[in-house]
Amino acid sequence: MVRLEGGTFLMGSDDPSFPADGEGPVREVHIDPFWIDTCAVSNADFADFVEATGYLTEAEGFEWSFVFHLFLPADFPPTRAMAAAPWWRQVFGADWRHPEGPHSDIEERMDHPVVHVSWNDALAYASWAGKRLPREAEWEYAARGGLEQMRYPWGDQLSPKGKYRCNIWQGTFPAKNTVKDGYLGTAPVDAFQTNGFGLYNVVGNVWEWCADWFSADYHRDGPRDNPQGPPAGDAKVTKGGSYLCHASYCNRYRLGARTHNTPDSSTGHMGFRLVRGE
Repeated sequence: MVRLEGGTFLMGSDDPSFPADGEGPVREVHIDPFWIDTCAVSNADFADFVEATGYLTEAEGFEWSFVFHLFLPADFPPTRAMAAAPWWRQVFGADWRHPEGPHSDIEERMDHPVVHVSWNDALAYASWAGKRLPREAEWEYAARGGLEQMRYPWGDQLSPKGKYRCNIWQGTFPAKNTVKDGYLGTAPVDAFQTNGFGLYNVVGNVWEWCADWFSADYHRDGPRDNPQGPPAGDAKVTKGGSYLCHASYCNRYRLGARTHNTPDSSTGHMGFRLVRGE
């Protein structure tokens, strides 16, 4: 973990791409000092937790999770797809140990972020680890790495001098990934260069769960001092984008971007990192 001094920063974005996400307005927010993981929780980390506690994830309890269609064998039997995103396929036996279904494993991916973990699973891990999930404002403050209102952790250009700085979709989504950034799926948790605060992969790779309930407008008139989001809701905030994000569809690997999912949801591109207070 690294300790961040906190302070005042400009949170959010005025980008008009996803009005329903409630990225704006850009507002001045104050954050107290806190500690944050330099990396997302890895498969190795999560395996230690499961070995110590016998924990069963929600995907394991449901006996299925959503897997991206290109990760399935050509002869994989037809399964239910997500209506709004048909590239997600319901795969029985998909879970954190088997990210693409029963035919897969994580033996060569222990240093990759754990996926197919719900918000509830992340909360259970945090309790075991003596930490907590970051508030959205803490996450964004940390991810910005000291840069004010830049689009990405390194500046405003996505690929400065043609160099790939994060793990996102390259090519034509959702049919063809050219893998120019080096990864078709997840990358190791410490891949690519850190941001100004020493954090890895705060954009791309996997979406990261935050503690806050999601609202598109609560923050417009909400608290500006260590904000925690609305007191209740139906879905939790996720930040940072993932290896499936592409400008043509999900340009949410911007620092001010956000989206949400229900607390019991799990997919192959959602993970988490943790924080603790002083």
